[in-house]
Amino acid sequence: MPDFVDQVVLHIKAGDGGHGCASVHREKFKPLGGPDGGNGGRGGDVILEVDANTATLLDYHRRPHRKAANGKQGQGSNRDGANGDDVVLPVPDGTVVRNATTGEVLVDMIGAGTRYVIAEGGHGGLGNAALASTKRKAPGFALLGEAGDELDVMLEMKSVADVALVGFPSAGKSSLIAALSAARPKIADYPFTTLIPNLGVVTAGDTIFTVADVPGLIPGASEGKGLGHEFLRHVERCNTLVHVIDCATMEPDRDPISDYEAIEAELRAYGKLEDRPRLAVLNKADVPDARELADIVRPMLEERGMRVFTISAATHEGLKELTYAMGEMVDAARKAAPVVEPTRLVIKPKQLGDTGFTVRRVDDNTFQVTGAKPERWIRQTDFTNDEAVGYLADRLERLGVEEELTKAGAKAGAEVIIGSMESGYIFDWQPTLNAEAVHQGPRGTDNRLG
Repeated sequence: MPDFVDQVVLHIKAGDGGHGCASVHREKFKPLGGPDGGNGGRGGDVILEVDANTATLLDYHRRPHRKAANGKQGQGSNRDGANGDDVVLPVPDGTVVRNATTGEVLVDMIGAGTRYVIAEGGHGGLGNAALASTKRKAPGFALLGEAGDELDVMLEMKSVADVALVGFPSAGKSSLIAALSAARPKIADYPFTTLIPNLGVVTAGDTIFTVADVPGLIPGASEGKGLGHEFLRHVERCNTLVHVIDCATMEPDRDPISDYEAIEAELRAYGKLEDRPRLAVLNKADVPDARELADIVRPMLEERGMRVFTISAATHEGLKELTYAMGEMVDAARKAAPVVEPTRLVIKPKQLGDTGFTVRRVDDNTFQVTGAKPERWIRQTDFTNDEAVGYLADRLERLGVEEELTKAGAKAGAEVIIGSMESGYIFDWQPTLNAEAVHQGPRGTDNRLG
């Protein structure tokens, strides 16, 4: 089982709404007590929230299925069902949320306390007390609760650090972050020791900042070679880049300048990083030959506009100067950065004249009705109860569905689909129901149906 996870697919289900209750008040000497069925409770939401104390998605890797509680059913005596409890899922700062099916970015979670409702709970159904009117004094039906949202999302964590240490494998990045902070990453003398980013907290005077030891890059990383995309995306959120250059490498086809230029080429090819301030660190100066090479390389890098430090992570030589230089760059980047605000919900009002539904002719005698209201009403209807079906017909007529069907050329007996072609409700349209008619007959029936 891994101890660090930065990408995971989460299967989410919001709570279903509780059904409304169809009940009539019964009390001695009160034969006409009237309807008293309560409403169903609302299903719980699934909410993502940025938590400063959460640094990995490991918990969701272990338990990828998350579900909010359902709302309770309404009861007699006008007792509404209880709402289902919300489920709040803490995520690290800098988590990108995508639709796992389409890849669409749903939200970019930045800033502690930022919240996003990823799945809304279903509405509870109305009880017959709420449905009573002058036309239906004692409804013999109630509305069904709606199903909560259900979807698969991909959570992708991008390390939110101030400084990213970049360089070839075994350049000494892990040793450097261990020398600069209290982080204790795995250190060994073979490539790709670091397979996950390590974070360390560094103090330079009054400035406190975080440093990310990004797994080693190689030529072709921007094209995905050596898990390059997995590594490079951790650099995106860092405002300062530090090239850690190995001056003691024994590989015959490598030298500090070619290493630097190869990493720069990958950063440019990846994009999004051109404006990041940079400095270069010539590491392993405790090795005699490496110090001599660093003295030769230093002016060559300075000619390229780089600020250069010669250090030894092993002996801590030059670390104080490097720490304060990084702190200065972090301070400058923080002052220039815009203020991060929690994600705001944008509410878009409907356009004037929007009926809330559309009617489309599929073929000669088939029509499709789509829209939030009619599709929602279909889900709320108990089709085993004729009175509930009659109530649905009244709602659709008042909304203007029958009028639009007539305009579209629908005739009696036409096949009408409300919702999607694959899973919508299909019925034979008979434009004979009149919403102005007063319902008569026993509870649970409608004399217009039969």
